[in-house]
Amino acid sequence: MPSESLRWKTLEALRNSKKGKISFGPHSWERSEDILGGYKDTISLSSQAGLILDRLGSSPLQTSSFLDSSSGHSSPGLSEQTTDSIVSRESVFDINAQALQVEREKTPSDEAKDEDPEKDDSEVSSPLPPPAISLLSPKAMEITGRIIKIEKEYREKAQVALRQRQEMQEKFVAELVSSGSEQLKRFEEFMELKQRQECQSIRDMMDRETKESIGRQEKLKEEQRHRMKILNLRLREAEQQRVREAELERQRQVEGMERLRNLNTIQEEILQLNQLLEPSSQTKSDLPPASLSSYSTRGNQLCSQVSEVVRKTAEGAFPSMDDMTAAERSLHEMRALIRLLQEEVARVQEHKKGEEEELKKQAELQVQQEAQKKAAQLAKEKARRKGLQNSAEDSTLRWYMDIRDSAAQCAQSFDQLNCTKDVQLKKLKLELQKAANIPISQISSNSGSQLREIFDKIDNLLSGRSVVSGGKSVSTSQHPQGLDFVSYKLAEKFVKQGEEEVASHHEAAYPIAVVASGIWELHPRVGDLILAHLHKKCPYAVPHYPPMKDGTSVEEYQKILGYRVDDSGIEGQDSFLKRMSGMIRLYAAVIQLRWPYGSKHGSAPHGLNHGWRWLAQMLNMEPLADITATLLFDFLEVCGNALMKQYQSQFWKLILMLKEEYFPRIEAATSTGQMGSVIRLKQFLETSLQRGEIKPPHGQLSSGFWRS
Repeated sequence: MPSESLRWKTLEALRNSKKGKISFGPHSWERSEDILGGYKDTISLSSQAGLILDRLGSSPLQTSSFLDSSSGHSSPGLSEQTTDSIVSRESVFDINAQALQVEREKTPSDEAKDEDPEKDDSEVSSPLPPPAISLLSPKAMEITGRIIKIEKEYREKAQVALRQRQEMQEKFVAELVSSGSEQLKRFEEFMELKQRQECQSIRDMMDRETKESIGRQEKLKEEQRHRMKILNLRLREAEQQRVREAELERQRQVEGMERLRNLNTIQEEILQLNQLLEPSSQTKSDLPPASLSSYSTRGNQLCSQVSEVVRKTAEGAFPSMDDMTAAERSLHEMRALIRLLQEEVARVQEHKKGEEEELKKQAELQVQQEAQKKAAQLAKEKARRKGLQNSAEDSTLRWYMDIRDSAAQCAQSFDQLNCTKDVQLKKLKLELQKAANIPISQISSNSGSQLREIFDKIDNLLSGRSVVSGGKSVSTSQHPQGLDFVSYKLAEKFVKQGEEEVASHHEAAYPIAVVASGIWELHPRVGDLILAHLHKKCPYAVPHYPPMKDGTSVEEYQKILGYRVDDSGIEGQDSFLKRMSGMIRLYAAVIQLRWPYGSKHGSAPHGLNHGWRWLAQMLNMEPLADITATLLFDFLEVCGNALMKQYQSQFWKLILMLKEEYFPRIEAATSTGQMGSVIRLKQFLETSLQRGEIKPPHGQLSSGFWRS
């Protein structure tokens, strides 16, 4: 459009004019500065003004934006069109001239006010004094008024905007200060929190380090305690080891000294025994020279062996167990050699004595034959007149006396050991007696599998081997009289067990008897000593009724019969019968039992034939009140079954004779108050004859021991 392009050209011309080049800031209104205050040039029209006026004259006058520029606005905004008036060229010139005049006629106070924009806001906001009245056209006056009004409005707007901006600025500053304060608080809180966290982390770290340090210290302490404990244990073990070694060394020294003393004793005994091997005047005449020389040579060899062992110990060392074994073996061989020599001398002497006696007997035989025949006939007639015997047969008495004399000789053989005052020998005697008594005391009806162990211990003791008793090792080879002493004490203890243990518990007779039978089989001398002790305490086991000799007191005679006599007097009849019953039961059990682990061949050392002999001898002797009935009942109850199986019909004949002929004699000899044992025997005989058998004893069946 041509009008639109003309507007832009007009604006371009205004912008390029000197007035259009006036610079002003966006805050000029705020400082109440006059936009045209710095413009001092004379107002004049440009060379293009006429052309513009010509065009304006030909078209309706429009209000352009150059008015705004003259009033202080540098922006090319849209102009307001006035349709109700048209300005002529002259009017325009008059307006411009009027505006210039107004500018020049400003008072110095206004200029000062313009120059001092920092005056009070009331002075800035106060309206400018009205311009001087000039003679202008109404339109120019209207335009000028509008310009003034517009300037005033713009000032007010600028002041309002300034106040709003100041309020906004203050509000912004307050908000900024508040925000900064809040941020500062948050920052301080954050820093404080961070500091607390750091302090807490440092504290936690220190706590952890403290705990770790304490833990390490505790661990070190524990390790130290553990090491100390181990060290203490090692020290204790070392001390214990040292004490053990010292104890072992002391014990070794003691044992070595004991072995040395025993070795010296063995050497002394061997030398003494060797002197017996030297030919004396008696042995020279009894034995041939060759036999004596062999005995002497062997004795010298044994002495040399022991001397060699002693020579080793003379260098400061103790004899070893092998040395002691060799010395003991030499001693046993020397003893055996002495026994052989004595037996050979005894045989030679017996042979010579027999020859001499044979010569004498041959001379007296013819004279005595007739006298013996007459004496025998008279004895038989006397026995028939009297009925039964009052004592045992001569052969039985001789057997009884031989056993008694053998036991007395055995007791005399270790008389030196009994009468010794040497402390060591007394201790040895005590240890040997304990080693003999303790195993037998352990035998009972409930021993079971322990019997073999007990038997082996007794056998080892009698064989000269070492056994442990009371924690100490002891052997019969430690003293020359040790074997005799132990054999005697063993036999005595066996009989005492029958007297006490079997008397109270009848079943105990079988385990004691089976051990005694086994020992008897291996060591016959112990069996003879058992019989000797049994006959001494119970002469009815022979059987033998010792007569009362002249000058013998009643107490002494009661002792011979088996009664116990002490300061309180003679024991009662019931106690006496109880002890006799126990010993007879033990004897009856020994007769029929054998050791099950021994040799199965050969006969028993004291078998059932001795039981048959005892029973027959008892029935040939006058019965004693209360004693005979008690002993017969106990013997038959224990041994009757074995005798029945061995002798069968002969046994039943003997039982029938006992029931019909001998039992009335027992009843006749027994008073009314002593009929208890008689009634038991009668019931036993009647029951056995009625059944035709005698049952084996209960204890023997449960033990399962062999019969002889």
